[in-house]
Amino acid sequence: VQLQASGGGLVQAGGSLRLSCAASLRTFSSYAVGWFRQAPGKEREFVAGISYIRTTAYADSVKGRFAISRDNAKNTVYLHMNSLKPEDTAIYYCAATSLSIPSMTDNDYRYWGQGTLVTVSS
Repeated sequence: VQLQASGGGLVQAGGSLRLSCAASLRTFSSYAVGWFRQAPGKEREFVAGISYIRTTAYADSVKGRFAISRDNAKNTVYLHMNSLKPEDTAIYYCAATSLSIPSMTDNDYRYWGQGTLVTVSS
């Protein structure tokens, strides 16, 4: 399974970005997908996740600002990021798991994309 994350870039604080995670797996719709991020000098952390039945989970730091969605016809999961803050600056990774829930634990995810850089300027 290959995951391709895209959509990162440079944005001013308060702005928006939409990240995409495209998968090369026909049964992608049966996988839960998570977005994680890693800022310089920090550990990777969970951001948001969505199950195959579209149950969602969010880190407290992004609740109300980020939204995760999926388009199974396109084998793609999106992370809509609004009201971005400088502390959101990180490399964002998408990952897929066969678990039925969007786990917040990175070890539960078997497949990982290469990451896309999001930089939020103040």
